[in-house]
Amino acid sequence: MRIVAGRYRGVRLDAPAGTVTRPTSDRAREALFNILANAPYSAALRGGRVLDLFAGTGALGLESLSRGAALCHHYEIDRAALDALRRNIEKCQAGDLSIIRSADAYAPDKPPGSAAPFDLALIDPPYAEGAVERALAGLARPGLLDDQAFVVVQTHPKTPVSPPSGFIERDDRRYGAARFLILERAAPF
Repeated sequence: MRIVAGRYRGVRLDAPAGTVTRPTSDRAREALFNILANAPYSAALRGGRVLDLFAGTGALGLESLSRGAALCHHYEIDRAALDALRRNIEKCQAGDLSIIRSADAYAPDKPPGSAAPFDLALIDPPYAEGAVERALAGLARPGLLDDQAFVVVQTHPKTPVSPPSGFIERDDRRYGAARFLILERAAPF
């Protein structure tokens, strides 16, 4: 597994042993970020503030930084995944652009102080019934997402997902074992 494009292109990423994480394949990640690099999503990625929930190895968040995001908050609670995430941020020399939060990804915090809300949220929750809906409900907190924020949900291709109130489906793509659902925040919540 490696960073596919941008300033960290080619950096090999560590992953914890076992089934703690489900790293997104390079090919699926490349396809997703090629979509995000184009309108109407590009402004959320280039120079944007990213929220990476259920970060695992950090592959999605680091790919967003590699392609021009200004900052990424990575949420992960598993100790082995956190260790891999820290190593991967160090390998990319992205410590100044990354904030690691060992906290519940179902209830992310608002940006601190006067920081702007997030422009892009990347969600890769466990493949469990109701996990996507629960994660999206956590994003509905006031001040967390920008009015024109986009949310990428990664899930199993056969998992039914109905965007809850406050989100509009903009795209739905399948790449092998991954499904990417791209939602736009429907202001106001």
